[in-house]
Amino acid sequence: MKSLSKDRLWAIAVLTPSILLIGIFVYYFIGRTIYVSLTDWGNDPAQALALNPIIRWVGLQNYSELFTGFLQGRFRQELVNTLFFTVFFIVGCLGVGLGLALILDRNPKGEGLWRTIFLFPMSLSFIVTGTIWRWMLQPQGGVNQAPTLFGGQPSTFAWLSSNDSALKFDWNNLPLITAAVVGAVLIVVAVRAAREGQRTRTLVVAVCTALLILWAVFIGPRVKLLAAPELHGFNFAMIGIIIAAVWQMSGYTMALYLAGLRGIPEELREAAKVDGARDAQMYRFVIFPLLSPITLSAMIILGHISLKIFDLVYAMAGPDNIAASVPALNMYLTSFRQNQFALGAAIGTILLILVAFVIVPYLANQFKGEEGHS
Repeated sequence: MKSLSKDRLWAIAVLTPSILLIGIFVYYFIGRTIYVSLTDWGNDPAQALALNPIIRWVGLQNYSELFTGFLQGRFRQELVNTLFFTVFFIVGCLGVGLGLALILDRNPKGEGLWRTIFLFPMSLSFIVTGTIWRWMLQPQGGVNQAPTLFGGQPSTFAWLSSNDSALKFDWNNLPLITAAVVGAVLIVVAVRAAREGQRTRTLVVAVCTALLILWAVFIGPRVKLLAAPELHGFNFAMIGIIIAAVWQMSGYTMALYLAGLRGIPEELREAAKVDGARDAQMYRFVIFPLLSPITLSAMIILGHISLKIFDLVYAMAGPDNIAASVPALNMYLTSFRQNQFALGAAIGTILLILVAFVIVPYLANQFKGEEGHS
């Protein structure tokens, strides 16, 4: 017992500095940011940088301003940019990474060299990647001059400055769109719970879905966030940034998938072949299902990166390019250029909530799995 008690004391002594540092520099500042977001610090320019500023509690006023304020259309477009960037970034990285992993899994000649080449972009910082791709995507050079190598005319596509967009929707329809997405997720959860025989969970999800449908039918159409229609969509200026991000991070997903493929026992592949499965069937029914945990982990990590992306966008498009801006960039400009600290803190808190929606369910599922194995 004495040795065990001594070990615990050593463990506490070793962990205490880290716990204190994390508590101060992570959780205290998160709490401080949330508190500042509920005040008016910086809304009065005379008080923004005062030695003893007069700060008043305003509750959710800053959040209401971001989502419904006349002057915050940029932030709303940035949220839409982040949504599309996240979807295309994750799909691109998973698709390219899986394809490269499948190629390398067949042991081609020079596999080590190819693996190093595919992984090399990941060793660069987003600032370096952004600088390189900004040069390549210049309107009068780089990629736009590629057709001239084959005798064609140079392209005129404005990679990082285009104002054209697609998939537009009215911001006033956001509550209905959100209700539709949440309803679809709830239906999937209900179907899965019903198949697993979880009656209580199925009933709870069914009731929530019914309430959501009632809200969408009777209340949602009456909710108007803005006085006038405000269209937002996928800006084509984001295409170049998505390509650069996929170029850098697809090697990471390739490494994950390649490790998963190499970890699949050869006996499973042989058994599938003995049962008459073709290559396509073997990948569909044997290999890909075994790679699903890797896909989920990669989606969580890539989603976390995409939601708080800053440096790549800053290096490629600059701080004042609204068409290709993201909330993290707006948070920086609002806080340190305009000195509107409360509004910048509100943007940071919204980013924290978005990241939490991605990370917390994954961590909860992981902890539940560990408890089940213990």
